[in-house]
Amino acid sequence: MDGIRFAFGTLTVLPVRVTRWDREAARTGMLCAPLAGLVVGLCAAAAGGLLLLAGSAPLLAAVASVAVPAVLTRGLHLDGLADTADGLGSGKPAGDALRVMKQSDIGPFGVITLLLVLLAQIAAVSELYGAGWAHGAVAVAVAGVTARLSLTLACRTGVPPARPDGLGAAVAGTVPVRAAAVAALLVTAVCAAAGALFGLSGAVHHALAVLAALGGAQLLLRHCVRRFHGVTGDVFGALAETSATVALVALTLG
Repeated sequence: MDGIRFAFGTLTVLPVRVTRWDREAARTGMLCAPLAGLVVGLCAAAAGGLLLLAGSAPLLAAVASVAVPAVLTRGLHLDGLADTADGLGSGKPAGDALRVMKQSDIGPFGVITLLLVLLAQIAAVSELYGAGWAHGAVAVAVAGVTARLSLTLACRTGVPPARPDGLGAAVAGTVPVRAAAVAALLVTAVCAAAGALFGLSGAVHHALAVLAALGGAQLLLRHCVRRFHGVTGDVFGALAETSATVALVALTLG
């Protein structure tokens, strides 16, 4: 329960009190991160579904489904995405780039990245809702789970923190590689089972979307570790938004 509290208390705004803030709780919490993503994804799917039921167009339902995760995370992942984009786009050494990321304002790289990512998410979800409510709802839930799974993988042993304090330092390197791999296999299997609602091809399609999303997040993770010499809370937010976007876009293809 301490791990579940850690996952929901740090990754959502749900009224959950974190009772322990140590490495063991962080390890269990980051392994439970996909569970928090599932709750966020289901809430997003419910919001879109209610609007479609009320007679709205798929585009408006897509906006609602994209807005709900931002609300339930207090925009922290989007803020992390913007800060990471500013840090990477600055072209400065690691120390200076990290100082850019800690500034309260958002630079041009952050604004452009946020705009493109949100547009891509809304466009993808709108297209999926256009194919049917179930297609969009499953996709939104899968994106939510996959986004948090990317955080589990980013917390594996061997990935260092970029700073000695903050969320990155609290969770970096806490998840054993084997446990992270098992979590990835389990979540991929569950997402494939959800895709099986649309037949065998649907199961394969959703599994491939998860793998593509995780691959995209891992490429970004490697680049951030190389540039910043580790991970931060902002990097985790960027990973979550990147993997969610790749998953949604992948589900519109093929």
